[in-house]
Amino acid sequence: MPLHITNSLTKKKELFVPLREGHVGVYVCGPTVYGHAHIGHAKSYISFDVVVRYLRHLGYKVRYVQNITDVGHLTDDTVGMADEGEDKVLKQAQIEQVEPMELVERYTRSYFEDMDRLNVLRPDISPRASAHIPEQIDLIERLIDRGLAYAGDGSVYFSIRDFRDYGRLSGRDYEEQEAGARVAVDERKRDPRDFYLWRRAAPEHLLRWKSPWGVGYPGWHIECSAMSMRYLGETFDIHGGGLVNMFPHHECEIAQSEGVTEKPFVRVWMHNNMVTVNGVKMGKSLGNYTTIKDALREVDPQTLRLFYLNSHYRSVQDFSMEAIVATGRGMERLRRTIQALDERCRTAPDREPDRAFNERLKEARRAFAGAMDDDFNTAQAVGVLFDLSRDVNAALSAETLGRKDLEAAREAYAGLGEEVLGLDFREPGGASASNEAEESLLALLLDLRQEFRAQKNWAMADRVRDRLADLGYLIEDGPHGARWRRRESSP
Repeated sequence: MPLHITNSLTKKKELFVPLREGHVGVYVCGPTVYGHAHIGHAKSYISFDVVVRYLRHLGYKVRYVQNITDVGHLTDDTVGMADEGEDKVLKQAQIEQVEPMELVERYTRSYFEDMDRLNVLRPDISPRASAHIPEQIDLIERLIDRGLAYAGDGSVYFSIRDFRDYGRLSGRDYEEQEAGARVAVDERKRDPRDFYLWRRAAPEHLLRWKSPWGVGYPGWHIECSAMSMRYLGETFDIHGGGLVNMFPHHECEIAQSEGVTEKPFVRVWMHNNMVTVNGVKMGKSLGNYTTIKDALREVDPQTLRLFYLNSHYRSVQDFSMEAIVATGRGMERLRRTIQALDERCRTAPDREPDRAFNERLKEARRAFAGAMDDDFNTAQAVGVLFDLSRDVNAALSAETLGRKDLEAAREAYAGLGEEVLGLDFREPGGASASNEAEESLLALLLDLRQEFRAQKNWAMADRVRDRLADLGYLIEDGPHGARWRRRESSP
């Protein structure tokens, strides 16, 4: 079936039809760079990485925009309109006693390092909020002109009462918001639910820009409206982000953007669900907060990636070491299948294609496409890879396949597992240029061990095997010779 996506705006699974044939614009809310990315970020950005990969696999030309928030995101972002507290970047810069932009550079690099290790593709554009102040000021001026915003003593507020459709994404209607609103901290607000578009900066505030309303800094919500429309247009195809940001952040984006343009802002809204830790919501105060860097000290990056792919992006996912260990065993099974395929492709005889096996490959491709077309069901798609791995291993054991059959199977793994799901089936550390010397030395040691075995010098052959095991390399003997693999680290 063609691609269908669950649209958070309509609460329905809908046939995906891009605004412009053959092209897709995707915007995903990026990180606020005041600390290292955590395992919840990993779920979100791996999920949307697969969305972009699959769209490109289908032949679409995708422009993927993911912002960097380096100003305006306040510490009290869990209640009200996310309008109270200190700027997260500024607060952390004071704690670490560095310039705010020095902090931003450090954690932006850290974020991309983590994403690179998880094989998450870089966005086509990674705009920074602080680099798009003119666009944000322009939007605010247009909102004031349309009567949807008002200024007061150096700050500017969006008037929720004057935007009729506020709340349709999250399902919160005006009266419900009014009943649950906090007491207004800023008495200059006409309504306690009105949110900042621009906030006056105190003289000591380091993040500050000149504006028609005085020196200040932008509100968190206006940033994404300005950057997404700057690079994708007033209406674009897909906006993604965490479910936690549906209200108020995404709700405010819609109000600001459609308030200015009077056009639909986004055609499909996608939201990934949260990650819990051993069944409990993650939080620093609970002592279960885990950064990606911490996780990758114990877990192979591709095992961590596969862990997230084993769950649907809209489902809550529980992070536990038991689940990670089980995922690691599954990743190892896939790797060993690929290694066996690669080895046999080099030595297999030329034979007529096996029709039954090639039909099995076609069936796997159809099942994989069916899973991905059904709202990017990566868990089901991963299951297809494991089912195929079982059949490939059976065929390898029977030694019934020729080189073309094996190459077709390897191509299937490359197209589905590597290209779409972003899995790297190489051993941890990979067969990259940086470790070619390591692989050459290991090959030499395996040849030497084989010579000892041919001479029936079992003691020396076992000594080579055991010494390699001490160094973390396991040797496996098979009908087509010995091969090595790294021992997976114990979490």
